[in-house]
Amino acid sequence: MINNKKVVVVMPAYNAAKTLSKTFADIPFGFIDDIILVDDFSSDNTQIIAQELGIKHVIRFDSNKGYGANQKACYDKALDLNADIIIMIHADYQYDPRLIPAMCSMIAYGLYPVVLGTRILGKGALKGGMPIYKYFANRLLTLFQNIVLNEKLSEYHTGLRAYSASVLSAIPYKNNSDNFVFDNEMLAQIIMQDHAIGEVSCPTRYFAEASSISLGKSVIYGFGVLRVTLQFRLHRWGIFHFNLFRQG
Repeated sequence: MINNKKVVVVMPAYNAAKTLSKTFADIPFGFIDDIILVDDFSSDNTQIIAQELGIKHVIRFDSNKGYGANQKACYDKALDLNADIIIMIHADYQYDPRLIPAMCSMIAYGLYPVVLGTRILGKGALKGGMPIYKYFANRLLTLFQNIVLNEKLSEYHTGLRAYSASVLSAIPYKNNSDNFVFDNEMLAQIIMQDHAIGEVSCPTRYFAEASSISLGKSVIYGFGVLRVTLQFRLHRWGIFHFNLFRQG
């Protein structure tokens, strides 16, 4: 708990048996109140390890539903637990959980309602082993998004994010894709509602056991990002209206 705000960590997981314990060990438990892990029908023993670690809220899908569907379940459960601050971190140990207090404090003390852990500030991405093609795709997509969305974020593609419950309750995240573009749709919804977004520099780790989408899925994701960004601008101009930004 930070400044009397209930902090809940949510961890979308898929085949994270080799990395979950490392991620869990780095979580600063003095600052959080609960942990939720959603296992997207892993073929390894992710669920068993989560239970052995003492994670109280472990949800396992009975089929593989996708990254976006996983996060929807994470946020639904966190809101059911009356969280004030929800921080999402991947279970693959690419991102550093020790940033949780800093990110949550920015929300708890009213500085920002949304905070991203960015790999780009401080040159952390390439130092951490991000493939060159992913780095340049990240930079090009981010440039395009900043221009079209009229923002100044250093990246839109991080797997370390903190949200106030009020923001999660306000955006229609259940309208989003069940796949990887879900994260970008959330940011587009947040920006559409004019919520401020803060950032902190986050080192990242690329290694054999860490999850990474294939080149083909990366290309599909990239086109999805372009689609969401253009939908945002057309919706804001009132030329077209998209379900992505509609409430109810």
